[in-house]
Amino acid sequence: MNKIIFHIDVNSAFLSWEAVYRLAHKGGKQDLRMIPSAVGGDAALRHGIILAKSVPAKKYGIKTGEALWEAKVKCPGLVLVPPNYGMYERCSAAFMEILRDYSDAVEQYSIDEAFVDMSGSCHLFGTPQETGRQIKERIYETLGFTVNVGISSNKLLAKMASDFQKPDRVHTLYPEEIREKMWPLPVSDLFFVGRATAKKLFSAGIRTIGQLAAADPKWLKGLLKKHGEVIWGFANGVDLSPVFMEPEANKGYGNSTTTSADVTDAETADKVLLALCETVGARLRMDQARAKVVSVGIRYSDFSYVSHQRILYNATDLTAELYKAAAELFREVWNGRPVRHLGVHTARISGGESYRQLSLFDEADYEKLSRLDKTIDDIRDCFGMDAVKRAVFLGQAIDHMSGGISREKRTVDYDKLEIQ
Repeated sequence: MNKIIFHIDVNSAFLSWEAVYRLAHKGGKQDLRMIPSAVGGDAALRHGIILAKSVPAKKYGIKTGEALWEAKVKCPGLVLVPPNYGMYERCSAAFMEILRDYSDAVEQYSIDEAFVDMSGSCHLFGTPQETGRQIKERIYETLGFTVNVGISSNKLLAKMASDFQKPDRVHTLYPEEIREKMWPLPVSDLFFVGRATAKKLFSAGIRTIGQLAAADPKWLKGLLKKHGEVIWGFANGVDLSPVFMEPEANKGYGNSTTTSADVTDAETADKVLLALCETVGARLRMDQARAKVVSVGIRYSDFSYVSHQRILYNATDLTAELYKAAAELFREVWNGRPVRHLGVHTARISGGESYRQLSLFDEADYEKLSRLDKTIDDIRDCFGMDAVKRAVFLGQAIDHMSGGISREKRTVDYDKLEIQ
């Protein structure tokens, strides 16, 4: 049976979801999608970047990831709205539920995109193009936002197809269409070709995907190592990866945060690291996973970056043990300069039953710490993340469970906003 793979991508997801919510639930009259607008973080909290933009904003050269002040220079009349990740997650879940009505094989690739293996069910709804249009129209009629649907015989080509002309379109990119539709595109448009790789390819005279496809794979491996072989295969439409119905196990857990002011002393850094270890530890325990490697990343006020890691004696999911390692790593690598961003990351993850190697030098009661963490997790699950807080965070500006999607981004008080 020939494979039929769909890639479905929400158009300007955060901005579309924000626009629909304001129109449908908050009495809004102005559609953010129709004017120069963007979803952006809070500049006062140093999260001031563009997260999503409207098509009219794109015409001013506004790009995702750029600073809010840069976007305002390009378009002084740009309408900026705060992010509401809690609402976006609900929109994403509703989007995925519709996709599962068409196939059991749905792989959520990110909050706003998914792969769907339609090989065994497409015939129930029509041709691939008819089915793609049906899904697109149902999402719009039910949820109010538009999507692009890319159709092919593998995930790579389906994803490339969905990135063709936007918004609200269905595109195909079958292997026989690669020469006409994909090869003329800039090599930077190819999936897995980032800015650094594109720069090397441009320097080597490779500017289109077609030129990459025609290059000698051995030469590419010499230029880009293993990555060169991978993108040569992609340029030729080769992708054997299946649609995963269940998410793959995490290979690492981590969290990071940009502080509201530069951190200039180790005691403040300790509190930030403890808050990050709270969230990392909770995620490990929720997945019944343990980490053998802990690393700390530091971004200084001049945006330079350094990291340091350690292999633990025992794999752990204990907040206290993660924090002890993180605090020691920070002191080993910090050079005393002001810090704007801190991260705690873990690797070498194991699951299932865990057996701790005893040491004569152990001072901690690890079984007691494990029971304590579990009790705290249970209380927070029942009564909210603020139901239990360590005393060290009382009266502090530091969020006791920092990192990832911060609480100010998880909800918005629309009553305090002027919604037009």
